[in-house]
Amino acid sequence: MPIMSEHLPPPEWIDLDAIPRPVVTVGVTDVDTASLTPEEKETDFHRHRKGQLMLTLRGVLTCEVESGLWMVPPQSAIWVPGDMLHRIKASGTMDCYVSFIDPDVASRLPKACCAVTASPLLRELLLRSASFPLLYPEGGFESHVVNLLLEELAAAPIGNLHLTMPTDARLRRIADMLMEHPADRGTIQGWARRVGTSERTLARLLTQETGMSFGRWRQQLQIMLAVQWLGAGMTVQRIADALGYESAGSFVTMFRKTLGTSPGRYIAKGAG
Repeated sequence: MPIMSEHLPPPEWIDLDAIPRPVVTVGVTDVDTASLTPEEKETDFHRHRKGQLMLTLRGVLTCEVESGLWMVPPQSAIWVPGDMLHRIKASGTMDCYVSFIDPDVASRLPKACCAVTASPLLRELLLRSASFPLLYPEGGFESHVVNLLLEELAAAPIGNLHLTMPTDARLRRIADMLMEHPADRGTIQGWARRVGTSERTLARLLTQETGMSFGRWRQQLQIMLAVQWLGAGMTVQRIADALGYESAGSFVTMFRKTLGTSPGRYIAKGAG
């Protein structure tokens, strides 16, 4: 990940996929993404032979895979299986740890990308393994730690900050436009006209590809963006304005109904 460039040798010097260890963990602390170039805080689509477990303690990671968009708020993690095409974007001041896990020891781990509820033990195991040399000795304490890390990851509950991304070209146009202009409150009829299809066809395609209505899918997108912006330090009022809500109160009501808590408590819980 580019946000680790200050803490690792240059990419041409090291290939984490090639390191002959079952788990290799790297991390950064106190990196302000506002000071980074776009290339440093956002990757292009790429893939690794090894799977990646990414944990954030501060800041927010957004991970897009071929079929979905995943949000990793503070104190949460995401699992990306090996050889899965994905791209990552970092927001806010980042404390982030990434474990690269060899496919040979990942048989009990999820086969699809998913958010992971990181237990205190899993967080501590990631932090401890990040302190190991890249070529740590095998068969001793370090191996016990990484084996326990794998066991704890296999037992971790799955999170829910996920947005199914459609593959139909017309739906992807709508998704891209809404991500660029999330305050657009256009109706499904208006969006259908913009992409040259009927309201009925658009509704049917969304249900087939995402399992959601247009309104529910758009709301989930707004929740994902809100969590990203909260992690980057935006105020609730600014987020409500950016998402096109008439007031901060109406945005907070939507957020609470969807995630079960207010935006302030959600971020405070993660920061704690």
